[in-house]
Amino acid sequence: MKAMILAAGRGERLRPLTDSIPKPMLQVAGKPLLEHHLLRLAAAGVTDIVINTSWLAEQIEEYFSDCEKRLGVTISWSREVMALETGGGIARALPLLGDEPFILLNGDVWSDYPLTDLLDNKLSDGLDAWLLLVGNPTHNPHGDFALQAGRVNYAEDHAATFSGISLIRPALFTNHLERDCAFPLRDILRPAIVAGRVGGEIYTGSWCDVGTLERYEQLKALLE
Repeated sequence: MKAMILAAGRGERLRPLTDSIPKPMLQVAGKPLLEHHLLRLAAAGVTDIVINTSWLAEQIEEYFSDCEKRLGVTISWSREVMALETGGGIARALPLLGDEPFILLNGDVWSDYPLTDLLDNKLSDGLDAWLLLVGNPTHNPHGDFALQAGRVNYAEDHAATFSGISLIRPALFTNHLERDCAFPLRDILRPAIVAGRVGGEIYTGSWCDVGTLERYEQLKALLE
């Protein structure tokens, strides 16, 4: 199984840090956040990885230029002239991902969720995607989704938040193959969710969306 890590974002809410450092390269426990993702994927046996880049892309690509020797993974880079958002970034990278389901990780989240669990057949029973959800954090109190009988939906009680960790079938993007069109992943997921074709589970372990300076400091304190 391949994996894709989304690492092209500008990180506006983490400025001024991200004026000179790409958000996925912010240091946590002595390593860039992106390196933690790569090491955990390698430990799970996932070594064929696609990463999209845009803002300060050269920094990321140069740092991981020896990734195969140092980390035991092979990286295919999908460079974007301008960041294409989550959905557009995936659509552009599809030729590198192939036709089989892949693991998708947001580069600006951290979790101790065991990635080996993603290798199980979570996309059986006709599912097009599978989302790892977490309880609603204080910065997203109204949540994103509800979960009923293992299916993600938009019921009124949004008791869960998308963690940024998922499994995706490339076929979801059949009607969105524009190579340089920016759009969010939610545009792809919504029809599949409404059709009952997106599964999920709620994780109660450690998780952090490193989206602001405050949450970045909280994660550093937790891990260091």
